Amino acid sequence: MLRLVVDLNRCQGYAQCAFLAPDVFAMHGDEGLLYDPQAEAAQRERVAQAAAACPVQAILVEDAEAADA
Repeated sequence: MLRLVVDLNRCQGYAQCAFLAPDVFAMHGDEGLLYDPQAEAAQRERVAQAAAACPVQAILVEDAEAADA
């Protein structure tokens, strides 16, 4: 499982994350971001792409299993 943290104060609503990982991120209105803070490991590649594509680097991705060990 992946643990996601999005700095919503930094997020500017560019929606790159919602485009690249729509099962994890979704835009609510023009600038509101909804996301699953505990994404499945199967989404790892898409979530990593979404985090890398964020123009303001607002997305932090952690491996929940490694963090709990």
